[in-house]
Amino acid sequence: MGKSTAAAMLRRQGVPVHDADAAVHRLLAKGGAAVEAVGRAFPGVVRDGAVDRAALGKIVFNDPVALRKLEAILHPMVRAETDRFLAVSARARRRVVVLDIPLLFERGNQRRCDGVIVVSAPPFLQAQRVLRRPGMTPGRFAAIQASQMPDREKRRRADTVVTSGLGKGCTHRQLARVLRAARNSRGKVWRPGYSYR
Repeated sequence: MGKSTAAAMLRRQGVPVHDADAAVHRLLAKGGAAVEAVGRAFPGVVRDGAVDRAALGKIVFNDPVALRKLEAILHPMVRAETDRFLAVSARARRRVVVLDIPLLFERGNQRRCDGVIVVSAPPFLQAQRVLRRPGMTPGRFAAIQASQMPDREKRRRADTVVTSGLGKGCTHRQLARVLRAARNSRGKVWRPGYSYR
């Protein structure tokens, strides 16, 4: 959808961003806090001190029980990292911070936020972007989509929708308006359903 690009744009505008995906990568990397627990739960996925994410993915991708077991290990650790990020940001008196969280609504993490930005792209563009990723196939892409909340529902629940796919300049301008509103707010940042286009 362009979420990572939007997060990078916000960072360049001086907004601290906590990337939950990056936190998972650190937890599973060599020396990561989750390596031992994941290795015990899924024998054979730890190689050279790190979790082989491709091997782990093959185990959990189509197995809801295995996926829940993995999430039970990772989610509390990611939440703890998020809490540390928020505490450091509060001590630094940062008025606006961003939590870049995949599956935000699916996991109920929107309750932690004062406002939710959903970055959305047309379906054809989303498919083009995703299918360029190494190892991605149309079948795998369809399975990922089936496991997620539909984009129209995310847009309905969002406080702000930023449309990507109209060029980076357009996305940047939309985010700049959202950021100005957030910095000038005295409470709830965005009106439900408002779209910065």
